[in-house]
Amino acid sequence: MSEQRHDLGAAFAWLARAMIKAEEPLLRAHDVEMWDYVILATLARGPASTQSELAAASGRDKTRLIPILDRLEARGLLRRTPDPADRRNRVVALTEDGLALLGSCRAAIREMEAEFLADLEPGERATFVAVLERLADSVRDR
Repeated sequence: MSEQRHDLGAAFAWLARAMIKAEEPLLRAHDVEMWDYVILATLARGPASTQSELAAASGRDKTRLIPILDRLEARGLLRRTPDPADRRNRVVALTEDGLALLGSCRAAIREMEAEFLADLEPGERATFVAVLERLADSVRDR
């Protein structure tokens, strides 16, 4: 008889829903929506040379990206400047305020994550996070 375990898809779905539910009030406290946070976090890896590139990197449909960028730009959290190589394109980059807000959000999220993972032994916690990071990177880069 084989050992019973959750299917990985189901386990990831439960964990993802729990994480999102725990993150939402933290983001709201910073007046940030989930997709705002995703865009800020994506831009923290570096400016996007086009809005289409940003849409692909963040996993957000480019037709739904513009209102998010408008909102974040109005708050001074990012800037869109013409690309010197192709003035039809806009280079999207975080501002210092955007980077600071992202840092505040991340600090709150990391605190919540520590509480969420508190039942794991320190070694288990480190292994879980390292493996999850590696898996996430491998799927994101496909």
